[in-house]
Amino acid sequence: MSVSSQEIEVKFTIAIPEIDEAQRLEAERKAREAFIMELLRQGNISAGRAAELLSIDRWQLSDLMGLYRISPFAPQTSEELEREVAETARLLEQSSQ
Repeated sequence: MSVSSQEIEVKFTIAIPEIDEAQRLEAERKAREAFIMELLRQGNISAGRAAELLSIDRWQLSDLMGLYRISPFAPQTSEELEREVAETARLLEQSSQ
């Protein structure tokens, strides 16, 4: 299975007074981070890909996901969650016997 990749360029113009170069670079870095995290939230990229794009490890990504309130777990229906809880309870009971 081949996965195609595309490059995305995001451009916007903001009229602001003179700002320090370091502050501008930090603002650009944060904008890129927010864009990548939103792609992750929407399910357009994996956590591994997000970490790679941000040049951080999975532990750092986990911290960022917390800051951006992105769950590390896939969404589940009530029925799926109930089945998972029932299966976990069954396994716990088996292990305690």
